[in-house]
Amino acid sequence: MHYPIPPVLVVDDEKNMRLSLQTMLMDEGHAVRAVESAEEALELLSSEEFFMVITDARLGGMSGYDFLKKIQAGKPGLPALMLTAYATPKLAVEAIQAGAIDYLAKPFAPEELLHAVARCEERYKLLRQNAALRSRAGEIFGLSQIVGESEGVRELRKLIQTVAQTDARVLILGESGTGKELVAGALHALSKRQHENYVRINCAAIPETLLESELFGHEKGSFTGALKQKPGRVEEADGGTIFLDEIADMSKPLQAKLLRFLEDGSFTRVGGTQELRVNVRFLAATNRDIAQAIAGGQFREDLFHRLNVVQFQLPSLRERGGDVLLLAEHFLKLFCVTMNKSVTGISAGARQKLLAHRWPGNVRELRNAIERALILETSREIQPSSLPDFQVESRLQKTAPFQAGPDESLDAALMRVERELISNALEQNGFSLTRAAEQLKLSRHSLRYRMQRLEMKTGDMAGSES
Repeated sequence: MHYPIPPVLVVDDEKNMRLSLQTMLMDEGHAVRAVESAEEALELLSSEEFFMVITDARLGGMSGYDFLKKIQAGKPGLPALMLTAYATPKLAVEAIQAGAIDYLAKPFAPEELLHAVARCEERYKLLRQNAALRSRAGEIFGLSQIVGESEGVRELRKLIQTVAQTDARVLILGESGTGKELVAGALHALSKRQHENYVRINCAAIPETLLESELFGHEKGSFTGALKQKPGRVEEADGGTIFLDEIADMSKPLQAKLLRFLEDGSFTRVGGTQELRVNVRFLAATNRDIAQAIAGGQFREDLFHRLNVVQFQLPSLRERGGDVLLLAEHFLKLFCVTMNKSVTGISAGARQKLLAHRWPGNVRELRNAIERALILETSREIQPSSLPDFQVESRLQKTAPFQAGPDESLDAALMRVERELISNALEQNGFSLTRAAEQLKLSRHSLRYRMQRLEMKTGDMAGSES
């Protein structure tokens, strides 16, 4: 994995030795901060990150040994290398006991020093890698998490498999709760970057004033509260994938900076002047109408075109037909394990209730409904009474003007509208055929006939005979 390596902190009260060490390390590609006292070094350690410390044993003021003890107290685990012109076995033992990982006597061969630094650098990389792997423990991304057998979902899985093998930028569009994070995770998990970092940022969850710092990092003192230098998430994702969710909520000034970053991977930390560059695969998503956001001036059209190399349009749950029941069974098994419950299935009445609902909250709403039902259920199967009544949810439903889809015939559009009207009436009347028929100004027999023609199940529905 690729990680930005912090500087080496060099502490020596001899100017020539400081310069010599600084030159030697910089020639090997290391960033270096060099100071002449332990007191200065401790101040730097309180505000900046270093991957190791190199210190002389004898310093003006606090000694190198006391300095090491303070490092171990305040920064346990930070490796330190001790240098001294007065090497004795007793002092070597003292240095190790104070926390030094190694002890070099002056004059030393440059190879000895550089070997110790290389070991510390490798240690730092391994610790970062292990931390990243631990942070991802328990997360499983892949096609198996995208449950469903509707045509739209089968096509979605095929497209993910094709696009994942490339480094193409991807824009994922869809209503809230349709599974945009799952698609992004699968694209990373199936890519050649799968063993590198996968970094996710929700642009809507971070205040606008902090989002730039979160994304690109900041330098010490760049704003109130910036007490030390902080690398950005793009640096953490170097070599891997970064996913920006709800990107349409990003401010216009930051959109301009992101546009520049997308050109060649270059950026500057907040308050900094040094241009940095990373190699990341970029994924983005939004639940907003992106065309409307562009027309309204909230989203840059040039940024849209930069992101829109491959576009994913995720279907809403109400467009996925029988996937509702497949997903319900999936969540039932999942929650049975986590809750240690022995509910074995979903009753016919509960299935009908699930199919009749329009799911304005999509898969996320269905997951919550099954979790609630499992908490309340005392029988071997989920009953309609354990599911929500969906009264509030039905009122949240988007009411778009009735119109045919791009490839939809008039008859198909009319059947879809009729199915929606009947489903809404059933929900509003507790799934009572009698009351729903009265609301629709139909006889009960006529309503049942229409439901059969539309392939809507009428049997075993809670309240269907009332």
